[in-house]
Amino acid sequence: MPEVAVAPSSVASALARATSTLATTSDTPRLDVELLLAFVLGTERAQLILDSRRELDPSEVTQFDALVARRAAYEPVAYIVGRKAFRRITLAVDPRVLIPRPETELLVEVGLSLPARASVVDVGTGSGAVALALKDERPDLSVWATDVSSDALAVARENGVRLRLGVEFVQADLLSGVDRSFDAVLANLPYVAAGDELPPDVARYEPAGALFAGDDGLDVIRRLIRAAGDTPLVALEVGFDQAQAVAGLLAEARTNSIEILRDLAGHERVVVGRR
Repeated sequence: MPEVAVAPSSVASALARATSTLATTSDTPRLDVELLLAFVLGTERAQLILDSRRELDPSEVTQFDALVARRAAYEPVAYIVGRKAFRRITLAVDPRVLIPRPETELLVEVGLSLPARASVVDVGTGSGAVALALKDERPDLSVWATDVSSDALAVARENGVRLRLGVEFVQADLLSGVDRSFDAVLANLPYVAAGDELPPDVARYEPAGALFAGDDGLDVIRRLIRAAGDTPLVALEVGFDQAQAVAGLLAEARTNSIEILRDLAGHERVVVGRR
C-alpha cells in the first residue's frame, strides 16, 4: 500500500489548525497545542514563536497530528507528554497518578513555614509532588511520603531518584505502619463525592482511587484526622465547598487553631489545623 503524502505545514499553520481542532475539547486549546508541538520538536514553547515560519518535516506533522487526536479524545496533555511542571521541579506523570495542580502548591507553602529541621509527611503523595517540591525548597526538612498505591509510589520514587531529592517513600494506608511521629502532616487525599460528575479528561483518564471518597467525599479525610492524633500541624487540601465541613472535623478533634487558605480562583482550598 502506498504511503499517504502529508501536506507541508509551517509551525504557525500547524498550531492554528490544531487549535481549531481542540476548540470544543479543551478550555486552553492554544496552550495545549503549543505544549504538544514543543514536545514533538524537543524545544520550549517560546521557541515556537521564533520558529513560526519553519516548515515541519512530514514525520513531525504526522506525530503532532497523532498527539492532537489523543488530546481531542480528552487525554490530558500531561499524560501525553509524560511530565508536568510543579513549582520549581518537573515531575514524570502517567495514569498511575493524579496530575499535580496549581492549587496543591498551597500545601507546599504551608510546609515552607515549618521551623528549621522539622519533620513532615506528605500523605497520599501520588507523583511525589508536594514532598519533592518541599524538599527541593527546604532541604533542611526531614520529608517523608506515603501512598497506599504501589503504582503511585513507583512513580514518586522514580521522580525522587531523577531529581536527586532525599524523600523517604513508604507504602502505607495513610499513616498505618509508619512508626514515628511528625511535626506536620500535609495531604491531598481523595475528596470527590461518589456520583459527582467530573470533566471527561479527569473521569476517563485519572485514577478513580485517588479521586473518590464516599458519599460526601470526606471519608478518607476523616480517617486521616483520626490517624494524625496530636500532630502539631495538619494541612488538608479539600474540594471548593468542603472547607467548612473539614474545619468542623478538625475542631471536633480538639485542634486549637484552624485557618482556611484560598487558591488563586478564590476557593477555600486548604484547611490548616494547629495544636
